[in-house]
Amino acid sequence: MTAPGNTLDNAPADAPTDALDRLAATIAARRGADPDESWTAKLLAKGPEKCAEKFGEEAVEAIIEAVKGDRARLASEAADVLYHLLVMLAARDVTLDDVRAELARREGTSGIAEKASRG
Repeated sequence: MTAPGNTLDNAPADAPTDALDRLAATIAARRGADPDESWTAKLLAKGPEKCAEKFGEEAVEAIIEAVKGDRARLASEAADVLYHLLVMLAARDVTLDDVRAELARREGTSGIAEKASRG
């Protein structure tokens, strides 16, 4: 998803070092790109509903691979799921940091208590 030749060795000093952060930054940068030049820009131009539909399709593919038990295929499909999740979030102006903040808020809370707090 990153530009060819864009590695940590030649990345700007302030570039994110985590793969998910780099992916989120790439998605954000492609937001205003030409949809004929960028798959991400094309998805975002189609709106949040199309982004959500594509995320759902990829999630189903990951589920199928999880059931089959092929670790390599599951990892590949999981990467697709993460990409499409970040695109869907970007379509609604939700950042990876927003998700991190929600995870931090939930940290230390039992899953049962957390679900009950949502009503």
